[in-house]
This record gives sequence, C-alpha cells and structure tokens, in this order.
Amino acid sequence: MSLLDIFSSGDTRSLTMDEPHPSSLLDSGAQGVIGKPLPRVEGPLKVAGKATYAAEYPAENLAYGVLVRSTVSAGRIAAIHADEVQALPGVIAVVTDYDTFLRNAAQGGDTDAPVQGVEEIQYHGEIIAVVVAETFEIARDAAARLRVDYEPGEGRYDFERYRNEAERPPDSQVEAHSQQGDPDGAFAAAAVKVSAVYTTPSQNSAAMEPHASIAEWKEDGTLLLHGAYQMVASDQQQLADALGLKADQVRIISRYVGGGFGSKLGIAPESVAAAIAAKQLGRPVKIVMARQQVFDATVRRSNTEQHLKLGADADGRIVALIHDSLVSNLPDEDFFEPVGIGTHFAYAGENRRINHDVVRLNRTLSGSMRAPGEAVGQMALEAALDELAEATGVDPIELRRRNEPPQDPEKQIPFSSRALVPCMEKGAALFGWADRKAPGSDRRGEWLHGIGMAAAVRSNMLQKSAAQVTLTTDGRAIVETDMTDIGTGTYTILAQIAGETLGLPLDRVIVHLGDGKAPPAAGSGGSWGAASSGSSVYLACELVRERLAKKMGVDPAAMTLKDGRAIAENRAVDLTDLVDENIVVTGQIAPGKQEKLHTQASYGAHFCAVKVNAVTGEVRVERMLGVFAAGRVLNEQTARSQCLGGMTFGIGAALTEELVHDPRNGKIVNRDMAEYHLPVNADVPQLEVHFLPERDINANPIHAKGIGELGISGAGAAVANAIYNATGVRVRDYPITCDKLLAGLPD
Repeated sequence: MSLLDIFSSGDTRSLTMDEPHPSSLLDSGAQGVIGKPLPRVEGPLKVAGKATYAAEYPAENLAYGVLVRSTVSAGRIAAIHADEVQALPGVIAVVTDYDTFLRNAAQGGDTDAPVQGVEEIQYHGEIIAVVVAETFEIARDAAARLRVDYEPGEGRYDFERYRNEAERPPDSQVEAHSQQGDPDGAFAAAAVKVSAVYTTPSQNSAAMEPHASIAEWKEDGTLLLHGAYQMVASDQQQLADALGLKADQVRIISRYVGGGFGSKLGIAPESVAAAIAAKQLGRPVKIVMARQQVFDATVRRSNTEQHLKLGADADGRIVALIHDSLVSNLPDEDFFEPVGIGTHFAYAGENRRINHDVVRLNRTLSGSMRAPGEAVGQMALEAALDELAEATGVDPIELRRRNEPPQDPEKQIPFSSRALVPCMEKGAALFGWADRKAPGSDRRGEWLHGIGMAAAVRSNMLQKSAAQVTLTTDGRAIVETDMTDIGTGTYTILAQIAGETLGLPLDRVIVHLGDGKAPPAAGSGGSWGAASSGSSVYLACELVRERLAKKMGVDPAAMTLKDGRAIAENRAVDLTDLVDENIVVTGQIAPGKQEKLHTQASYGAHFCAVKVNAVTGEVRVERMLGVFAAGRVLNEQTARSQCLGGMTFGIGAALTEELVHDPRNGKIVNRDMAEYHLPVNADVPQLEVHFLPERDINANPIHAKGIGELGISGAGAAVANAIYNATGVRVRDYPITCDKLLAGLPD
C-alpha cells in the first residue's frame, strides 16, 4: 500500500481536474492574507541559523565519507588499491563493492536491485568509491591518496565532431519530432525569411547548498536519510530501487533545501553511497559533495545547437516555423533538453516542424535545469523573432501581436488563459519602449546604448499531490505534506492558503514539510509545486470548513471564518468551541481532462536596457523589467523573488555562464564558482517585476499557475536583443562575451 493509499483511507477530499472551477474560496476569504507580499514564515529561522539543512543533522557515532571520482573519461576500472589508504590512522573503510551490500541487504536475501559498483566509466568525474573516516579531514586526505588503475577506452567527447551522428531520442513527456503542413515548402515560398543557427553551452544549476546526505539505518532495517532533495516521494522510490528495498523501507527528510534548480530532482551519488556505507559499517555516514563534485557528477543543462527558420508574408505574419535542435547526453539516456517545448504554442503559423536530436557524448549526465527547454529554447526563438521583425520592418512587439494564435496552433484547442499581448503592452508602457532607437545609433562617448525585449512562455502543469490538515482543539491548523521548500516560499504560501480558508492568522498555522512519512506531494519541480500542493491543502481545508459548518448547523457557503471565529446567521463562535476533538482530514488533487481540453501556460514579457563599450566590448545591463501573468499570485513577495531570480539566471545565460568541456576528454574545465561565471551584484541592476491580475479556472481550484521558471524564459533573449539594438552586432553564440562583439563594433 502506498503512502497516498494510507492517507486516503480516512476523511479525504479528492479532486481530479476534469471540469473547470469558476469559483474559489480564495476569492472571498475574509482573513485577507492571500496575494499579499508577506515575509517568509521560516525566514527568522534561516537568518538566525536555526533552519537545519541536510548536512547539519546530529547523529550519534557519525562517520564521514568523501567521494572519489574517476580521472579518466571512458574505460574500465582495473583495480582500486583500497588497502593503501585503509591502513591510514582514522580511516574506517573504502567502499567500492556495492554488490556485496546488495546481496545481504534488506531482509537478508538476494535483491533485484541494479548493480551499484562502478566498473565501466562513462565520463570524467564519475563517482567510483567513497572513503569513510572518523573525521572529514581524514576522509578527504585518504580519498585524495586513493590509487586507481584504469583500462582506458574510446570515448566521444567533441560535439562538433559527432554532430552529424545525432540520433532521434525516444518521446518522453515531450514529443521529440513533430510536424504539420509543409514547413520546408512554405519557408521556400515565404516573402521574408530568417534562417539562423543559435548555440548555447552546457550550464550548471550551481545551487548555493551542495548535495548532501546523512544515512542512518534503524533497528527495524529501514533507512533514514536526511538529504537535500526536491521531490521526496519520488526520491524515496528511486533510493529504494537503487538499494533493492521496498519504498516503505526508506524515509527521506528534506525540510530545508538551499536551492536546487533541477539538480536535486532525483537522487545523486552521495545518497546511495552514504546509505551503502552506513549499512556496511553499522553506523551513520555523512557525505557532502565538494563543489567540484557537484559540477562533475550531478547533472548539467545540455549544450544546444538550434536552427531556426522563420518564413513570413510581407506583413510579418508567420507562414513557416521550423525549430530543429541538437542536444547532447550520455549513451542510452532518455532525457533530452526539450528546447522547442515553448515553440509549439508561442506563435501562430500553419506550417511547423519542431525536432530534437541527441548527440551521444561521454560528458556529465544531462538533466533538468530551471525551465528545461524554455530557458535556452527561447533564447533562440525570441532572438529569431527579433531578426524577423527587422527583416519585415515591423516593431518587435507588433510582430508578436500579429502572430498571436487564437488557439493552440498545433493541438487546435483553446488556451486556458493567455495574456502575452497584455504583458507586452504594459511592459512597453512602463519601460519606455517608444524611445527605442535604430540599431547602433545611440552612442554616448565610448558607450553604445540599446533596448530589447522578448516574450516569455512556460507550460503549466498539475501533478498528483496530497496534504493532511489538522484543526486542533486549541484553534491551530497543522499542515503536513512531504512537499519541499527549496527557497521558493512553500512554507509561507501553504500557511496562507490554510489561514485564508480556515480564517486563522498565520501565527496559528503550522506547516511541516519535507518528511517522507507525510502525504506525498508533487515536490518542487516543473513550476507545479505551489499549484499542486496548494490545491491539496485547499481541498483539505474545504473539508474542514464543512465539518465546522455542520457543527454550527449552517450552510458552509453562508459561513465566514475570520480571526479564529465562525460567523453565520448573526452568530460568532470561536473555533475552539466547535472542535471537541482534533479534525484530521486529507486533501488530494490529480490532473484530469482539463489538461487535454486546454493548453495551459504562464506568460510574460522582458524588457532590457544595456550599454556596450565600443572599445572593449564590455556589456553592462542598466535596466531590466518583467511583466508576468501566472494565474492567481499567492504571495506577491515570494512570487517576485522567483521572477527576480529567473531574470538573473537569464542575464547569466546571456552574458557569462558556460561550462567548458575539454574536447579531448569531455572533462569540465571550469568546475567551481571561481571559473564558472555566475552573474554577481555588479552584473545585475535593480530589476523590476510586475504582475497582471489573472485567474485560471481550468488549472486548479485555487486558480494559480507556475511562476518559478517563467522568469528565466525569454530573459536571456531580451538581453541579446538589447545588445543588437545597441551595437548592430548580432551574436548567436551564447554567452555573448567581449571577444564575440569586438570584430563587429564600430571603429
């Protein structure tokens, strides 16, 4: 029986989104906390250092593990000379033979778990062993001394060399190849054509907190793992599968996560290594990845090569839209960076092709990074739209307006809501778009000034999610779910939803997150966390309200809850007088027909002003503004923070961020914060964020949509388009560094 089955066995309100929900309790709540820019409820704990992160949990008799990475990029391990370092004082073990553990794991018998010991090497930096010692320093020293013999093999490292051997990946959540009409014929016959190739490099999520795990086996044979993970329920299943255990034999606790951006969606090597070492040694083991290990052995965003072909009539209306892309990943991996995912519905055009092919390379595993697909796909698409606007002589905003689709141009179904044009119009008015000058014409001394814009689209998704809400006899609400807060504000928005629907001040709402024993939530990923977990809390609170109304003898619709009191029929009753014993209920949400009947997405528009030094090619972002529409904004402050972070990501992707792979061996050359150039304070101006009021009744009962990844979508293209407007130089190879601009700058 799954956790969801267990929690569904009691008082439960379940909803499958088969029908729109035009009304919501959040529309008429009397507490007045929804949508407000309220500070994070867990903020004081974090600034006081009292929020316990994965590596900070105490454990008795704790041992320390340090991971060992492969120093070759392809081949086999011939020998690991563990005896040489196990003899060092303080070293407990060198764990390499994970198979031995699996043969004796769980109930003491054989398991069907996959082999954990590494023999075949697929990429430089792959984790091959863990050294465990009494102190971290001893383990680190021993790991550095561990001698490994390899049988080198042939690898594929250079993207350019193997780009012509790309293969079609299997369709996953995103269709790898799609076509309608005659895109090539329509492009050939188009009055105006843009054909351009854009490239983006590999990138790293570079979350502030490195991956960390503390593994401890309990007397009943179950595993407790404190880890830095985004999706507890699915991560528990992954870890159980890796160890040959049943899901209910693994419990992950992930109460606070210092950023993830996709890198902590699934389990990483340190969790499996810590669990196996702890089992073999009979004591808890802590493993914290070094920053270089995070770069080498978690996931990267794939590099991309994107060929955009846009054909339009003389008025700029698109008649052909072709987005052919090459990405990279390890052999046999199903994931591919879905760079065309937003292209499917962003603009009109009857003749369309969107293809993704994968070049198989011995490089670090490619995986999801903030807004997988849209983040880099729109850096190409929105730059190509800018080129089409210039080719047709149509203002970039007007061009996008002329290509606004009345319905999904491929699925031929309506949009649940679509506010792209209003976002562009408001942004243009606020930013001063009308003052934009011709490319390269605004020079002030050594500096060339320009402004650019780009649209933002991000698909909206609802995931199965559950939460338990308890209304106690002393008038408090306790929310429990394994949902995580990775810096997005989950603690706060779930407290707001419960407080609004139950009429309680936030100091009387307690939210417990990140414990695998709690009802399984969607987790933090895909920008679905707030809407999915928030809807499950909403449904549970809706059921609590009905219990209170029944106790009061009134119609729930006629009852108002505010400040801990129920008000109806000229009566006001304290909730404590209505709750004889704790009311414990579960809410659960699941996607339904609405996701098939409507294309759901969030929209936005980015505006950017830059200046470029005509002598050095230095780029400085002077102003940046974003306008976004993402359904109901649950907390204006945390939502704004998400957009600010996404826009900062966009500045980095446009100007500085690039994982450099050595073409001889695939090794990541710049694998720390000193050499991987994230945007810092000096690179980022004061960013401005605005929201358009919106409700999406087809998305979920709280009418909210994803916003965490919307802010990065299109942001880099706005910077690139501003650079072109400033200089007249079009750089299609991101990041746009000085050397790529210099040759085209005026003398």
